[in-house]
Amino acid sequence: MKYVGYYNGKIGPYEEMTIPMSDRSIYFGDGCYDATTFCNQHIFALNDHLDRFYNSCKLLEIEFKMSREELTIELNKCIEANECDHGMIYWQCTRGCGVRSHAFPPKEVKPNLLIISVPLELVPFDTRARLITMEDTRYEHCNIKTLNLIPNVMVAQRCVEKNCFETVFHRKGIVTECAHSNVLILKDGVLQTHELDNYILPGVTLKHLLKLAPTVGLKTKIKAFTLDELFNADEIIVSSSGGFCIGAYEIDGKAVGGKDHQSLVKLQQAYDEFYKRNIGLI
Repeated sequence: MKYVGYYNGKIGPYEEMTIPMSDRSIYFGDGCYDATTFCNQHIFALNDHLDRFYNSCKLLEIEFKMSREELTIELNKCIEANECDHGMIYWQCTRGCGVRSHAFPPKEVKPNLLIISVPLELVPFDTRARLITMEDTRYEHCNIKTLNLIPNVMVAQRCVEKNCFETVFHRKGIVTECAHSNVLILKDGVLQTHELDNYILPGVTLKHLLKLAPTVGLKTKIKAFTLDELFNADEIIVSSSGGFCIGAYEIDGKAVGGKDHQSLVKLQQAYDEFYKRNIGLI
């Protein structure tokens, strides 16, 4: 199988798997998820992704009892069942099954675990991205990797319709993040991102970039920046688990970035080496 599905211990071809209609993810998006890549039978940055996943469960008050070790075993089962050497591993936990009611189900209802393992190619580092901006009107708890992604889906569709790579959110002129990525700016040798508060998802790739920046001579700043600062940055970087460090060259039809390409490439090379060491290719 290249497309592997998993639901509460049962593994099979992705297209043949089924889940109960009473799963709360269907009518509430009542759950949380995480995802990362795998290569060479290694799950990339798994501990970082597990940290975020279990923190999301905690913030949503979902009592997911499976230990990190047990979950890791289940994730690896799905990777082993995948015929591809590299791809994406996705997992989600929902609050369980029950008759539709906004209140939590009874305590005896156990969470459900769904896993998907599919082929995925990383976005090449030399990709030149076109971006757009939109006012950020989503929910106020962006730090939870919730399944309630309808606002993100709608904005992502607008982005696709404009043949762009991502959408940069802002709140009254203050840049937050993207529809499914983080966004950073590079200015005068300083790599900057929004505060790691409830207005952005604490990206694992973002965390890595901030750690790697000093190794290539860059300083870091965790402070919100404006749209003006975004448009005037030396480089603009979009980061996610599928595209680690992608430079943008256009936003809302205006040329941006391209003023410190050398630093961008150094950061990309550092992340490429970090990735390969983590999955055992170096």
